[in-house]
Amino acid sequence: MPNIKSAIKRTKIIAKKTAANKMQKSKIRTLLKKTGSAVADSAENAGDLSRQAQTVLDKAAAKGFLHKNTAARKKSKLAKALASSQKS
Repeated sequence: MPNIKSAIKRTKIIAKKTAANKMQKSKIRTLLKKTGSAVADSAENAGDLSRQAQTVLDKAAAKGFLHKNTAARKKSKLAKALASSQKS
């Protein structure tokens, strides 16, 4: 437990940022799972969900939440799955 005033403040700030990051990460994971299941089931809204997921990934990469290569890899994986589901 910190005793110094600035350390106490930093602890509070870290807790807020951790909560915000968890929320953002959860949002991304949930959207990717929804998109993946929609693509696997060949649902009609798979294209819309895919576009929405790509937008969220781009924004996360732009803000520095995700590394740009990580976002690109996830987008590429989604696009590949969507293309293969539409082909068959």
